[in-house]
Amino acid sequence: MSYVVDFNEVATTGLESSPVAEALAGLRANEARYYQNKYDHVFTVESAEEATAAIDWVHGILADERGIVIASRPLEATAFVVDGLQMAYVFYESGLSINVMHALDAGGKRAVGFKLADGMEVPDELASFKFARQRSKLAGTIRGSYFVIKHEHPYSA
Repeated sequence: MSYVVDFNEVATTGLESSPVAEALAGLRANEARYYQNKYDHVFTVESAEEATAAIDWVHGILADERGIVIASRPLEATAFVVDGLQMAYVFYESGLSINVMHALDAGGKRAVGFKLADGMEVPDELASFKFARQRSKLAGTIRGSYFVIKHEHPYSA
């Protein structure tokens, strides 16, 4: 069942098993607000069981590009196209959020972003990344990092 993320009334729906559920919900709401304001896109997530294509795509890119395997359990995910970009988000029980931006046109922007919910430690598998901090009214302190994707990874649902 899909869930439309409300950034006006932040809720932990679908994220309750996370030890940082409130901060993760704020992080998810922060992303929803960004896509609503920039692209007029309604940010909708599905449970991990329903969003296997998006999760498999993100995990495949991580493994292929950097040999990264995320230890935490995915709780929710989404995949959508906006402004010529295939986007995917996965929200993990640990408080980690991973997003993939992959241009539909060859040679366009391609990157993987990592965001850590307030109160979450950097997971061992991401220890080599440097994380910058940003403040968010919805999410408190967000720590983020990214890497550029070097290969083509077309999405197939």
